Amino acid sequence: MKALFDSVSNSCSKIVTQSYSTSFSMATKMLANTIRQDIYNIYGFVRFADEIVDTFHDYDKETLFKRFEADLEHALIDKISLNPILNSFQQTFHKYNLEKHMVDSFMQSMKLDLSKSTYLTEEEYKDYIYGSADVVGLMCLKVFVNGDNKKYNELKNSAMSLGSAFQKVNFLRDLKADFDVLERTYFPNTDLNNLDENAKQLIINDIENDFSKGLEGIKLLPLEAKFGVFMAYRYYNQLLKKLKKTPALDIKNTRVRVPNYKKVELLTRSYVKYQLNLL
Repeated sequence: MKALFDSVSNSCSKIVTQSYSTSFSMATKMLANTIRQDIYNIYGFVRFADEIVDTFHDYDKETLFKRFEADLEHALIDKISLNPILNSFQQTFHKYNLEKHMVDSFMQSMKLDLSKSTYLTEEEYKDYIYGSADVVGLMCLKVFVNGDNKKYNELKNSAMSLGSAFQKVNFLRDLKADFDVLERTYFPNTDLNNLDENAKQLIINDIENDFSKGLEGIKLLPLEAKFGVFMAYRYYNQLLKKLKKTPALDIKNTRVRVPNYKKVELLTRSYVKYQLNLL
């Protein structure tokens, strides 16, 4: 009956993805059925860890995180967990021989969110992004190339750049919530109390550079993954374009988003490009 429990666990990870992120869920649906569930499993794991440190304000976050961390370790060792999200993640972890240091780096960045509120140096900033985003991109890449180490090594840097771009867009979009609610600032050497157009443009230039490197990798992905990842890239790039047009002071006081009708439009246009081999 373990197979039934695994199936229920997988369904939970899919529900988490669909409930927490319409954009990521839409992009994941564009992946081949052979790899789609494993991406749900990765997303479910990283989402739950992130929720603990970002939203459970009425609870002892540190205690909850320590329990989650301990349950994660047992899940990876025992190859089973009564937490269905961790049970589904351990399946993917072992199926694709994900590297433990990726998981450890991710959890370390999440743990920093419990106590660290500012990132003063470029090194601190890059280390946090590596753990919170780059390694997630690498875990997904392991799934996309299905054990092809040569392909993985070829695309590794592009996957990290794309992960960095996604995370930095999130930082810029969520500036208000991070600063006002969570009292965090991720961008080093940036005064968010007086965010101006020059500071905003420097951040955007950095993100655009990451996107450029990430797109080169997308073009070389296996067919099973290419369209889904391209769809995610198109969504985040559209979000960046909106942020670029939004005055710096407005970014700090509101949350810019891409409306659902625009997401459907992006999906249609992306599919046409994909079909015409314009990637």
